[in-house]
Amino acid sequence: MASHVMDFYNGKNVFVTGGTGFVGVCLIEKLLRCCPDVKNIYLLIRPKKGKEIAERLEELTQNSVFNRMREQEQTDLFKKLIPIAGDVGKENLGMSTVDRATVINTVQIVFHSAATLDFEADLKSTTTINLLGTRRIVQLCRDIKDLKALVHVSSAYVNSVLHDVDEVVYPVSMDADTLLNLVSTLDTDAINTKTPEILKGHANPYTFTKHLAEHEVANSGLPAAIVRPSMIIGAWKEPIPGWTISKNGPQGFLMGAGKGVVRRLPVATHLAYDYIPVDIVVNSLIVAGYNVDRDSDKELKVYHCTSSTCNPFRWKTVEGSVNNYLRAYPLRSAVWFPYLKFLPSLFLFKISAIFVHFIPAYILDTVTRLCGGRPILVRLHTNVNNSLNRLEKFIFQEWQFNNPHLLQLHESLSADDQKLFTLDIRPLVWRDYFLDLVQGVRLYLLKESPKSLPKARLKNKILLVAHLGLQAALLGLFWWLVKVSFATTWTKSSLIVPIIYLLFDQL
Repeated sequence: MASHVMDFYNGKNVFVTGGTGFVGVCLIEKLLRCCPDVKNIYLLIRPKKGKEIAERLEELTQNSVFNRMREQEQTDLFKKLIPIAGDVGKENLGMSTVDRATVINTVQIVFHSAATLDFEADLKSTTTINLLGTRRIVQLCRDIKDLKALVHVSSAYVNSVLHDVDEVVYPVSMDADTLLNLVSTLDTDAINTKTPEILKGHANPYTFTKHLAEHEVANSGLPAAIVRPSMIIGAWKEPIPGWTISKNGPQGFLMGAGKGVVRRLPVATHLAYDYIPVDIVVNSLIVAGYNVDRDSDKELKVYHCTSSTCNPFRWKTVEGSVNNYLRAYPLRSAVWFPYLKFLPSLFLFKISAIFVHFIPAYILDTVTRLCGGRPILVRLHTNVNNSLNRLEKFIFQEWQFNNPHLLQLHESLSADDQKLFTLDIRPLVWRDYFLDLVQGVRLYLLKESPKSLPKARLKNKILLVAHLGLQAALLGLFWWLVKVSFATTWTKSSLIVPIIYLLFDQL
């Protein structure tokens, strides 16, 4: 196979931040499996209390993303992974003098993926990680003696103040140094008070600080590329269809729906939701690094790794199928029969949630507490409601992320590289993808083996009977209450049954 991308990475040393995250671990797997002649991959790993970085590296290699490599007996490639203690939130990345010298003298390619993705995080902490962390990476890259490419992982939503976005770096409303000065001189309460004024239309500190971080890369003068993924979801093809370790976005909802505890979802089924599989993101990062060195034009490259303009996903595509998928691959750990319904507004969702989420949650949590267990459902639904309030702008708004640069990059690759490192999401069939994702959530997030399916399907039938029985009992209860309240007969009051059924069906 003639792969120019593989040839580029052969014999090169790579430095990765954020390597323990969803994108980072998938990037490491792809580099090892498809570029096995890469020399070494240095991983900046933050030491955790009670765990040395060597122990964290060992945990990393046990990740399910490497299952394919284990099957192909490629685990000897793990010796190319070299952990370096550090933290993008600390001065000089928290690296020792010796480790920094090693990176400066040996590394040619840097992938900067580390960031705080927490939409609840305050401006002070997101500035430290997302903005200052990127500045520190740029400073390191300036010192690297043989830098071929810096690939910065940004987000399509850094420009969420716009609704039609191109692959360019847009101006910012505040200079980075001004923000850093405010963060360093004001206390946390003062910063939090001024945050809405500082953000100027940005949805949250995450998108704002990631936007400023792009300018750190753009103004660096380094050979660099910025890759902007949209909402990153489970794998389309690699390493395994449906593979995921992320609970964000649809994966989290499918987890809850499969358990039977999430039964409503506020979405506008006609809007395009920009989802992008993690393997396409990883391919984009790897190819972007290659192209920075290949292209004689050394200007900054910006790529939208997105789907909204070339293969948009709309929830109406799977609305009639998602419950069939959940019931075809049910969970042994399900607490109720799965049924997911989409609602067109957050207001309707909150009304419905009282009846189908919170009342059952309080009942089940009480039973769990009486049995000596740990109640979690009320807290789960409270957290879901709070997160939906923060995400309302993203749920009921459509963006067009134009990606001609990425598609042109795909077309510029050799036929072999187009297969090995595809960037083209246009052939993806969303219905088929979501069937794989349901199975991936079941296996990789909920740890339920395919061997457990027969027992899970038997339990699902039992839950269906219980579900129908409960519905019949509740309808019977309302029927009896109406009969008693109006002192009428069963026959005359029977009309209340379809009325109540239709009313609750709207919720």
